[in-house]
Amino acid sequence: MRSRRVLRLSLTVAALLLLAAPAASAQQIAIPSFDFVRPAETPQEGLQTMQLLLLLTVLTLAPSIIILCTSFTRIIVVFSFIRSALGLQQTPPNQVLIGLALFLTAAVMMPTFTEINRTAIQPYLAGEIDQVEAIELGALPLKAFMLKQTREADLGLMLEVSGEEAPDGPEDVHFLTVVPAFALSELKTAFTMGFLIYVPFIIIDLIVASLMMSLGMMMVPPTLISLPFKILLFVLVDGWHLVVESLVESFVG
Repeated sequence: MRSRRVLRLSLTVAALLLLAAPAASAQQIAIPSFDFVRPAETPQEGLQTMQLLLLLTVLTLAPSIIILCTSFTRIIVVFSFIRSALGLQQTPPNQVLIGLALFLTAAVMMPTFTEINRTAIQPYLAGEIDQVEAIELGALPLKAFMLKQTREADLGLMLEVSGEEAPDGPEDVHFLTVVPAFALSELKTAFTMGFLIYVPFIIIDLIVASLMMSLGMMMVPPTLISLPFKILLFVLVDGWHLVVESLVESFVG
């Protein structure tokens, strides 16, 4: 009986499709045509094409800009050190750490983004400046932020690699030279903070390992016993608050 019902239902659906086919074929379906190689007929069309290409380029490079030109690198590296120091493999998950790092980056970079919007984006939207001038003016606040966090040794190394002469001032340093110098300085700062975070947890591991050795519990991994104590210490001192506060003050100070 069940197979007969399925067969009847299939035949009914097929009949409805056959009846609807002539009506569908009678209607004319308009398919839009695209011509990507057609030359621009007016200067405005060429300008719109260039604007679209520039926008797509910026969107493609957006992840690299966020990672290398903002505070994101230092924040996410320090968060990774915290998880490793606690001995936790996937807690908190990567999505949580990256999301928190992105929002902290937005908070830290808000004054810089506000300055970029005031000096470059709004005048460009108002038609007061062109695209090239908007990019140059928008890069100045971001470059000033990066130079403030960049060590002189890293900047000197990048100037030597790029073959540039010693600049007279911060505005004379090329943007492409500042970015790798800033990234190197951020990694050094993040690793320094990570070392300071690791020290108390290493002490806990050493104490627990010594106690277990003295008790003859050599078959039990010390990390299995020290993990709850490290988490308890981190919670008692409000570790996430202290780390985030230290990260924010490291950029403000």
